[in-house]
Amino acid sequence: MLQDYHEEGPSVTTQMLIDAVREHAVDGLTLLDIGGGVGAIQHELLQSGAGSATAVEASTAFVRTAENEAKRLELADRVTVKHGNFVELATEIPAHDLVTLDRVICCYHDLPGLLGAAAQHANRLIGLVYPRTSLHIRLAAWAANLVWFLTRNPFRTFIHSDREVRSILEAAGLHQVFYDKTLLWQVVVWIR
Repeated sequence: MLQDYHEEGPSVTTQMLIDAVREHAVDGLTLLDIGGGVGAIQHELLQSGAGSATAVEASTAFVRTAENEAKRLELADRVTVKHGNFVELATEIPAHDLVTLDRVICCYHDLPGLLGAAAQHANRLIGLVYPRTSLHIRLAAWAANLVWFLTRNPFRTFIHSDREVRSILEAAGLHQVFYDKTLLWQVVVWIR
């Protein structure tokens, strides 16, 4: 993934999210990137003027990769990387101006717990990339989960309803200001 990022930049939907967040000015703002992988969002927004970033990542391999990439880009003094489950760590992490979850809510079973905590940490804006909810996406998720079950892989994917996502974010006092989609994914930004 890091090699792809070096060669091609952020994925299409990640770039869509970055561009949408940049539209709302990031100068000097703090970023909380939940499940940030190699750190593409953090690094791109810091290079666009964000003041600092906190990344929360469950994968130790991604933690090491994101930290090394921040050092390589000379951003390490502006990035804090925490290892663990954001829902479990949420009480230890302060609110930030911007919160991003790029392809994260589809990997987590408890949408209200994850998205509710993320929304409470967003002082200004929250941006998401998550699967569209059309029938072909639901069938693909079901098939993938079946394969993972049969191969004894504990990973599962979850297709959460748009209605539930909207309900959680509206209850947190946010309103949608950006929406775009690809064949598989939707990119949304909500603001206070």
